Amino acid sequence: MSLRYYTVKEANATLPELEPLVGRVLELRARLSHESRAIDALSVTPGSDLGGPLFSRLTVEVGEIEDLIERIQSYGCVLKSLEAGLLDFLCERDGRDVFLCWRYGEPAVQYYHEIHSGYQGRRPV
Repeated sequence: MSLRYYTVKEANATLPELEPLVGRVLELRARLSHESRAIDALSVTPGSDLGGPLFSRLTVEVGEIEDLIERIQSYGCVLKSLEAGLLDFLCERDGRDVFLCWRYGEPAVQYYHEIHSGYQGRRPV
């Protein structure tokens, strides 16, 4: 993965392409989390079909998540959280590197944080 520098305007311009990709990752992750409970139940049931259609579908979905993550990162941003749909865009601000921060569901990139402070250190752009 190769990071690139973004302005706020450039980061916001990529959101129409990135938002559906992040949304799909969140959807698949939620489904996998839910279905992992079914897998746990199967794994303790003697004689259960551990190679059946559920496992086949989960394998395909995990592969789709991996492909989506690669596509997202090909934009030069960082997918910080699969659980929350957090994206960071590297940006130069006042002569130092920071991350512009966007969370799935937000209308635009409106926050930034220091490279090492993370989501809790978000401040308005």
